[in-house]
Amino acid sequence: MAESRRGPAMGVRTEGASMARPTLFLTVGLPCTGKTTAARRIEIESAALRLTKDEWVKALYGPENPSSAQDVIEGRLIEIGLRALELGNNVVIDFGLWSRDERSALRQAAADLGALVELRYLEVGPVEQRRRLDRRQAEAPHTTWPMSDAELAEWAAGIDIPTPGELDGSEPVDDPPAGFATWHEWRRHRWPPSVS
Repeated sequence: MAESRRGPAMGVRTEGASMARPTLFLTVGLPCTGKTTAARRIEIESAALRLTKDEWVKALYGPENPSSAQDVIEGRLIEIGLRALELGNNVVIDFGLWSRDERSALRQAAADLGALVELRYLEVGPVEQRRRLDRRQAEAPHTTWPMSDAELAEWAAGIDIPTPGELDGSEPVDDPPAGFATWHEWRRHRWPPSVS
């Protein structure tokens, strides 16, 4: 398992410079690459509020995995996480965050609150990924869903792997995609407030 750690964090200093600024940790990676294990470690080491989408989807929908509900759950958890940052708490978001736009939107939201950001990118090869998935399915089926080799290959082809500049904080946050004036507006579109 390879884990990359983001270096200098972004954001603006809030008043009370001696106070520690909260950090938003973003775990990035495909299924079964170790994101939740890393998030649990961050939760303890950094006293962070851990927000793991799969736990919520499983608790609410059991064997179902509706994509429309996933987006809403992610959005609600993001809002909780941003409020926790605003209150001075560290937060770790454990969703996968496969698109650069998702990561940019969250980096900007954290910066707007004066929080730091660390990206943790986790990756494993396809054989190890399949082995981990099979083991999880056998040992803890209540924590995951079946995933075919075709799905895993499709997802691997679709992820925007973080650049070194994203990981070390040297790249500025991108502008929002065309049609969106702000990242906040894009976030509301990407993570709607309710199931339609």
